[in-house]
Amino acid sequence: MIWRITWLVISHVIGVGLGWWLAFRRDDLMGGLIALLIMAAVAIGWLIWDNILGYRVMRWMRRGMPDPQPWAPNLWGEVVEASRRNQRRMKRKTQEAEEKLQVFLEALQASPIGVVLLDEVGRMEWFNLVASEHFGFNGPSDFGQHIINLVRDPQFVKYWVQQQTGNGVVIPGRTHTAQRPVRLTVQFFPYGQGKRLLLSRDVTAVEQSERMRRDFVANVSHEIRTPLTVLSGFVETMQSLPLSPEENARYLELMAHQAHRMQGLVQDLLMLSTLEGSPHPDLSERVDMAALVEQCVDDARALAQVLAQEAGESPHQIRAEIQAPDVQLGGSRAEVQSAISNLLSNAVRYTPFGGEVVASLRMLPDGGMQVAVRDTGPGIAREHLPRVTERFYRVDRSRSRETGGTGLGLAIVKHIAQRHGAQLMIDSEPGCGSTFALDFPEQRTWDPASPNATQQIREFEPAPTPEPGQML
Repeated sequence: MIWRITWLVISHVIGVGLGWWLAFRRDDLMGGLIALLIMAAVAIGWLIWDNILGYRVMRWMRRGMPDPQPWAPNLWGEVVEASRRNQRRMKRKTQEAEEKLQVFLEALQASPIGVVLLDEVGRMEWFNLVASEHFGFNGPSDFGQHIINLVRDPQFVKYWVQQQTGNGVVIPGRTHTAQRPVRLTVQFFPYGQGKRLLLSRDVTAVEQSERMRRDFVANVSHEIRTPLTVLSGFVETMQSLPLSPEENARYLELMAHQAHRMQGLVQDLLMLSTLEGSPHPDLSERVDMAALVEQCVDDARALAQVLAQEAGESPHQIRAEIQAPDVQLGGSRAEVQSAISNLLSNAVRYTPFGGEVVASLRMLPDGGMQVAVRDTGPGIAREHLPRVTERFYRVDRSRSRETGGTGLGLAIVKHIAQRHGAQLMIDSEPGCGSTFALDFPEQRTWDPASPNATQQIREFEPAPTPEPGQML
């Protein structure tokens, strides 16, 4: 605006000066007046043209500076070019900001923690997929909904009303049931101008682990305290009272029994610790499964004979059914033997005297192998089946202690099965006996009687270890 006024003043000064020179210096009054009018007309016409260009540029800028850009010479052309440069710069910055925002949102989507952004009054502005799974949100239809309208747990509502941040609260998840509990920790964090960030985390596994740890410590303490109490009582009795040789022998036998029970418990605990801390067995060791099952059956017969003699009853009928005599397993012989022996030992201890225990070995239709132990014992109720592999879990605690069990046998079997890629299958009903089966995968099984034995042995062979500098 200033430069245009300046140009107008200068043009008028020039016009007035030229008219004055013609009129008074050259005695040409008409020529001076004409010159003055021409200069004024030129100045006014230029200003009108300049304003037209300025209006076109302004209208183009108000429309968002689309293509094509208006033709504008001189200074207005520089204004147009500068505007285009600023527009490109702003677009580039906006695009970079949008890309950063997208990366940030993708990172929040990939987070294992539920994230919900709330405005000043508690309406949801954004949430990720984990939060949607935790609370059952449906985006984007739930955007703008108040958080209390969708999460109505009393603990959560109280936490929201009290405007706490701290450690948050623990509430049940959307899919929480008594059979499959889901527990969530919920925390609020203030940000921006009165807004809040809601974070949710699934702590079901953490709470279950903590519960199992407490149960494990309590069970171990209880299992060890009982024989220690018996041993202490016998020791005090033998120290304080004069006993006959027969009484001494009887007390010493009972003390040896309790010491043997503690020794078995410690051995089982060490076995579990070893299984959890060591790498999974590879395919370098081959186990002759038929011979191993026969050996475990012989050991079970010896155990049954001892138990029958102590009780004055007839021993169990224990036999093996070998349908795959040549099958081999890639894995640890000691671990597999421990798993089969535990299954047979449980079957012998829980089956009434004179009952039948059968250990079978057969090939599965998918090329795998199954080792199963079937008994004619009292069976297990269906509600106990999901938990029988937990440490120290007992269907009948009094019966378990009478038979000398530690409550860790099936937990050891489950760990050994997992380390060999096998599945522990349990089929049992009260009054119909029980069947515990280990289904080993085809990758760890080799049967020379199979039509694909050549291919199996090629896949079963462990990879050779290369020499230094040698490429395989």
